[in-house]
Amino acid sequence: MNLKHLISRLLSVIPVVFGVVLLTFLLIHVVPGDPVEVMLGESASVADSAALREELGLNQPLMIQFGQYFNKLAHGDLGRSIHTKIPISVLIKERYPATVKLAVVALALGLMIGVPMGIYAALHAGHWQDFVITIISVRFSAMPAFWLGPLLMLLFAVWLGWLPVSGMDSPGAIVLPALTLGFGLSAILTRMTRTSLLEVLNDDYIRTARAKGLSERAVILRHALRAALLPIITIVGLQMGSLLAGTVITETIFSWDGIGRLLVESIEKRDYPVTQACVLIVSLSYVLINLVTDLLYQVADPRMRHA
Repeated sequence: MNLKHLISRLLSVIPVVFGVVLLTFLLIHVVPGDPVEVMLGESASVADSAALREELGLNQPLMIQFGQYFNKLAHGDLGRSIHTKIPISVLIKERYPATVKLAVVALALGLMIGVPMGIYAALHAGHWQDFVITIISVRFSAMPAFWLGPLLMLLFAVWLGWLPVSGMDSPGAIVLPALTLGFGLSAILTRMTRTSLLEVLNDDYIRTARAKGLSERAVILRHALRAALLPIITIVGLQMGSLLAGTVITETIFSWDGIGRLLVESIEKRDYPVTQACVLIVSLSYVLINLVTDLLYQVADPRMRHA
């Protein structure tokens, strides 16, 4: 990967990041009615409303507000929680690692289940094994987290008693929420791996590799799978971003203290600065993951280095 390409990709992210910051800032101004009244309720006193309006800088012109907001972000200042008065950056630092940990474990489970099943289905295309795996993957991809999560909780925590119901107190507590997210991801990876492999298995260079006497395992892993990596990397990148953004329901179900649950709590408490910060962090995470995915293309396929 050359330095020029890396710099070009980094520069292309700047307007995207600026757009994310701008849209997140405008979020407080598109709330129906007066945002201060939404946060404090209609029964709030005039003095409390005025104090909060001044604290949030809503008494300033819009451009000045954005300038102040951008300046604070540049210095790592996300503001303070209205209810706890704790700096939001502290809350994010406490919660974000838990979300990343859950997303990484879910991604690992999805890869360990989905890629081997996709390879197996491709090698048995048209047979009953392929049919069964396809049916299973379609079923799991159609299961929403708010249905699959309680089902896994009921089976493994309540009936069998193998795993904790919720919380983060034990190492096994991550298994159920990770499975809830990982099963859906594995279903998508299974179908994508199968489709990608089938597209390359009949190519000339695969037949040449077999003619040279390479074992079938070497042909699949060293040649076919590597050629099929680009679509898989795309799905992994998109799904990792979705995992970070989509853990809201799963974290709420399993009482997992991540940024998704913090977002739900801030919405329930009408703690708008925290809500705004959570949306911003999740959005920037998605942008960063897309950038990393794009750079991984260059590593996986040398032909992309000059694209």
